[in-house]
Amino acid sequence: MGEVKDLQKEREKREKEKLEKEDKNKPKEVPLEEMSKEQIIEKLNQISEEAKKYFDLYLRAQAEIENLKKRFQKEREEFIKFANESLIKDLLNVVDNLERAILHAEEGEQTEEAFKALKEGVELTLKGLKDILKKAGLEEFESLGKKFDPNYHHAVEQRDDSSVEPGTVVEELQKGYKLHGKLIRPALVVVSKKENQKQN
Repeated sequence: MGEVKDLQKEREKREKEKLEKEDKNKPKEVPLEEMSKEQIIEKLNQISEEAKKYFDLYLRAQAEIENLKKRFQKEREEFIKFANESLIKDLLNVVDNLERAILHAEEGEQTEEAFKALKEGVELTLKGLKDILKKAGLEEFESLGKKFDPNYHHAVEQRDDSSVEPGTVVEELQKGYKLHGKLIRPALVVVSKKENQKQN
Protein backbone atom coordinates (compact mmCIF):
# COMPACT_ATOMS: atom_id res chain seq x y z
CA MET A 1 0.00 0.00 0.00
CA GLY A 2 2.89 2.35 0.89
CA GLU A 3 4.60 1.66 -2.46
CA VAL A 4 1.43 2.65 -4.33
CA LYS A 5 1.25 5.94 -2.41
CA ASP A 6 4.91 6.64 -3.12
CA LEU A 7 4.41 6.00 -6.84
CA GLN A 8 1.38 8.29 -6.84
CA LYS A 9 3.32 11.07 -5.11
CA GLU A 10 6.19 10.67 -7.58
CA ARG A 11 3.78 10.90 -10.51
CA GLU A 12 2.14 14.03 -9.08
CA LYS A 13 5.58 15.58 -8.53
CA ARG A 14 6.59 14.93 -12.15
CA GLU A 15 3.32 16.40 -13.43
CA LYS A 16 3.82 19.51 -11.31
CA GLU A 17 7.42 19.95 -12.56
CA LYS A 18 6.22 19.52 -16.16
CA LEU A 19 3.55 22.22 -15.76
CA GLU A 20 6.04 24.58 -14.12
CA LYS A 21 8.50 24.04 -16.97
CA GLU A 22 5.79 24.75 -19.56
CA ASP A 23 4.84 27.95 -17.75
CA LYS A 24 8.48 29.07 -17.73
CA ASN A 25 8.81 28.44 -21.48
CA LYS A 26 5.72 30.48 -22.26
CA PRO A 27 6.51 34.04 -23.38
CA LYS A 28 5.50 36.58 -20.77
CA GLU A 29 2.35 38.52 -21.64
CA VAL A 30 3.11 42.22 -22.00
CA PRO A 31 0.33 44.45 -20.59
CA LEU A 32 -1.61 46.29 -23.33
CA GLU A 33 -0.73 49.73 -22.00
CA GLU A 34 2.99 48.87 -22.26
CA MET A 35 2.80 47.60 -25.86
CA SER A 36 4.13 49.53 -28.81
CA LYS A 37 1.91 50.26 -31.82
CA GLU A 38 3.51 47.39 -33.76
CA GLN A 39 2.95 44.98 -30.87
CA ILE A 40 -0.72 46.01 -30.59
CA ILE A 41 -1.22 45.46 -34.36
CA GLU A 42 0.51 42.09 -34.10
CA LYS A 43 -1.67 41.15 -31.13
CA LEU A 44 -4.83 42.15 -33.01
CA ASN A 45 -3.78 40.09 -36.01
CA GLN A 46 -3.11 37.13 -33.73
CA ILE A 47 -6.53 37.50 -32.06
CA SER A 48 -8.17 37.86 -35.48
CA GLU A 49 -6.55 34.63 -36.71
CA GLU A 50 -7.63 32.79 -33.57
CA ALA A 51 -11.19 34.15 -33.98
CA LYS A 52 -11.28 32.94 -37.60
CA LYS A 53 -10.03 29.52 -36.51
CA TYR A 54 -12.63 29.18 -33.77
CA PHE A 55 -15.40 30.48 -36.06
CA ASP A 56 -14.41 27.90 -38.67
CA LEU A 57 -14.54 25.18 -36.00
CA TYR A 58 -17.98 26.46 -34.96
CA LEU A 59 -19.28 26.31 -38.54
CA ARG A 60 -17.94 22.78 -38.96
CA ALA A 61 -19.57 21.71 -35.69
CA GLN A 62 -22.88 23.23 -36.80
CA ALA A 63 -22.68 21.43 -40.14
CA GLU A 64 -21.92 18.15 -38.36
CA ILE A 65 -24.92 18.66 -36.05
CA GLU A 66 -27.18 19.32 -39.05
CA ASN A 67 -25.90 16.18 -40.78
CA LEU A 68 -26.55 14.14 -37.62
CA LYS A 69 -30.08 15.59 -37.38
CA LYS A 70 -30.81 14.68 -41.02
CA ARG A 71 -29.40 11.18 -40.58
CA PHE A 72 -31.40 10.65 -37.37
CA GLN A 73 -34.59 11.88 -39.09
CA LYS A 74 -34.02 9.55 -42.04
CA GLU A 75 -33.35 6.56 -39.75
CA ARG A 76 -36.45 7.42 -37.69
CA GLU A 77 -38.62 7.59 -40.82
CA GLU A 78 -37.23 4.25 -42.01
CA PHE A 79 -37.90 2.69 -38.60
CA ILE A 80 -41.51 3.94 -38.55
CA LYS A 81 -42.02 2.86 -42.16
CA PHE A 82 -40.94 -0.74 -41.53
CA ALA A 83 -41.76 -1.10 -37.81
CA ASN A 84 -44.67 -3.44 -38.57
CA GLU A 85 -42.86 -5.49 -41.23
CA SER A 86 -42.68 -8.64 -39.07
CA LEU A 87 -46.38 -8.36 -38.13
CA ILE A 88 -47.41 -7.82 -41.76
CA LYS A 89 -45.45 -10.92 -42.85
CA ASP A 90 -47.29 -13.00 -40.25
CA LEU A 91 -50.66 -11.57 -41.34
CA LEU A 92 -49.98 -12.54 -44.96
CA ASN A 93 -50.43 -16.19 -43.94
CA VAL A 94 -53.91 -15.31 -42.66
CA VAL A 95 -54.71 -13.57 -45.95
CA ASP A 96 -53.54 -16.65 -47.88
CA ASN A 97 -55.75 -18.95 -45.79
CA LEU A 98 -58.82 -16.74 -46.22
CA GLU A 99 -58.28 -16.53 -49.98
CA ARG A 100 -58.01 -20.34 -50.15
CA ALA A 101 -61.23 -20.68 -48.13
CA ILE A 102 -63.11 -18.33 -50.48
CA LEU A 103 -61.75 -20.16 -53.55
CA HIS A 104 -62.75 -23.52 -52.05
CA ALA A 105 -66.26 -22.22 -51.28
CA GLU A 106 -66.69 -20.96 -54.85
CA GLU A 107 -65.35 -24.09 -56.57
CA GLY A 108 -66.46 -26.80 -54.12
CA GLU A 109 -69.82 -28.50 -53.73
CA GLN A 110 -72.47 -26.57 -51.82
CA THR A 111 -73.16 -29.31 -49.27
CA GLU A 112 -73.55 -29.26 -45.52
CA GLU A 113 -70.21 -31.05 -45.12
CA ALA A 114 -68.48 -28.51 -47.37
CA PHE A 115 -69.98 -25.65 -45.33
CA LYS A 116 -68.85 -27.32 -42.10
CA ALA A 117 -65.32 -27.74 -43.45
CA LEU A 118 -65.30 -24.10 -44.55
CA LYS A 119 -66.49 -22.98 -41.10
CA GLU A 120 -63.76 -25.01 -39.39
CA GLY A 121 -61.15 -23.56 -41.75
CA VAL A 122 -62.28 -19.99 -41.02
CA GLU A 123 -62.28 -20.70 -37.25
CA LEU A 124 -58.70 -22.01 -37.45
CA THR A 125 -57.68 -18.96 -39.48
CA LEU A 126 -59.29 -16.66 -36.90
CA LYS A 127 -57.42 -18.47 -34.11
CA GLY A 128 -54.16 -18.04 -36.05
CA LEU A 129 -54.91 -14.33 -36.49
CA LYS A 130 -55.62 -13.89 -32.78
CA ASP A 131 -52.39 -15.69 -31.90
CA ILE A 132 -50.42 -13.34 -34.16
CA LEU A 133 -52.06 -10.25 -32.64
CA LYS A 134 -51.52 -11.58 -29.11
CA LYS A 135 -47.85 -12.09 -29.91
CA ALA A 136 -47.73 -8.43 -31.02
CA GLY A 137 -49.11 -7.33 -27.63
CA LEU A 138 -52.86 -7.23 -28.33
CA GLU A 139 -55.11 -8.43 -25.51
CA GLU A 140 -58.88 -8.70 -25.44
CA PHE A 141 -60.57 -8.23 -22.08
CA GLU A 142 -63.71 -9.84 -20.70
CA SER A 143 -66.69 -7.56 -20.14
CA LEU A 144 -69.72 -9.85 -19.83
CA GLY A 145 -70.88 -10.11 -16.22
CA LYS A 146 -68.41 -7.42 -15.09
CA LYS A 147 -69.28 -4.14 -13.41
CA PHE A 148 -69.60 -1.32 -15.95
CA ASP A 149 -66.34 0.64 -16.11
CA PRO A 150 -66.37 3.85 -18.22
CA ASN A 151 -62.61 3.49 -18.67
CA TYR A 152 -63.07 0.23 -20.59
CA HIS A 153 -66.73 0.11 -21.62
CA HIS A 154 -68.94 2.19 -23.89
CA ALA A 155 -72.60 1.66 -23.01
CA VAL A 156 -74.96 1.79 -26.00
CA GLU A 157 -78.06 0.65 -24.13
CA GLN A 158 -79.52 0.03 -20.67
CA ARG A 159 -81.74 -2.98 -20.12
CA ASP A 160 -84.09 -4.06 -17.31
CA ASP A 161 -82.56 -7.12 -15.68
CA SER A 162 -83.41 -8.07 -12.10
CA SER A 163 -81.15 -11.16 -12.17
CA VAL A 164 -78.00 -9.04 -11.77
CA GLU A 165 -76.89 -5.92 -9.92
CA PRO A 166 -77.63 -2.61 -11.68
CA GLY A 167 -74.65 -1.40 -13.69
CA THR A 168 -73.59 -4.91 -14.75
CA VAL A 169 -72.62 -5.68 -18.35
CA VAL A 170 -75.30 -8.11 -19.60
CA GLU A 171 -74.34 -8.17 -23.28
CA GLU A 172 -71.16 -7.48 -25.21
CA LEU A 173 -71.83 -6.16 -28.70
CA GLN A 174 -68.19 -5.59 -29.61
CA LYS A 175 -65.07 -6.78 -27.82
CA GLY A 176 -62.66 -4.33 -26.26
CA TYR A 177 -58.88 -4.51 -26.74
CA LYS A 178 -55.68 -3.34 -25.07
CA LEU A 179 -52.25 -3.06 -26.69
CA HIS A 180 -49.37 -3.64 -24.25
CA GLY A 181 -51.76 -2.73 -21.43
CA LYS A 182 -53.06 0.47 -23.08
CA LEU A 183 -56.71 0.64 -24.08
CA ILE A 184 -57.06 1.02 -27.85
CA ARG A 185 -60.77 0.18 -28.18
CA PRO A 186 -63.45 0.12 -25.48
CA ALA A 187 -66.01 -2.66 -25.50
CA LEU A 188 -69.51 -1.80 -26.74
CA VAL A 189 -71.87 -3.11 -24.09
CA VAL A 190 -75.43 -3.27 -22.81
CA VAL A 191 -75.72 -2.45 -19.09
CA SER A 192 -78.36 -3.62 -16.63
CA LYS A 193 -80.66 -1.27 -14.76
CA LYS A 194 -83.46 -1.53 -12.25
CA GLU A 195 -86.92 -1.87 -13.66
CA ASN A 196 -88.51 1.52 -14.40
CA GLN A 197 -85.08 3.22 -13.89
CA LYS A 198 -84.76 6.10 -16.32
CA GLN A 199 -82.05 5.70 -18.98
CA ASN A 200 -79.34 8.38 -18.84
